[in-house]
Amino acid sequence: MLKNAFFLFIGTIIIFVLFLPSYTELQDLKQKNWDYDREIQRLKDQNRKLVEEKRRLEEDPLYLEKVAREKMGLIKEGEVIYKILPANQEAPRE
Repeated sequence: MLKNAFFLFIGTIIIFVLFLPSYTELQDLKQKNWDYDREIQRLKDQNRKLVEEKRRLEEDPLYLEKVAREKMGLIKEGEVIYKILPANQEAPRE
């Protein structure tokens, strides 16, 4: 009886030692898969926003003008732009 329990215990330990690396690798792969799923979702959201912005730039002239003025610094002919800086900041030299 004691001998059978000992062999059962040894067999369990051997099986545990043989399958533990595979189990930990499986858990690592599941974690990577989960991380990739999150990254795919983030990229899909970013793509959706970029498609919407592209559509607005192509179809909405007011939005196009706003972007051109804010991001590219374009002005209409005859306009003068005044930039108000905080008191402790110097104006950039042009």
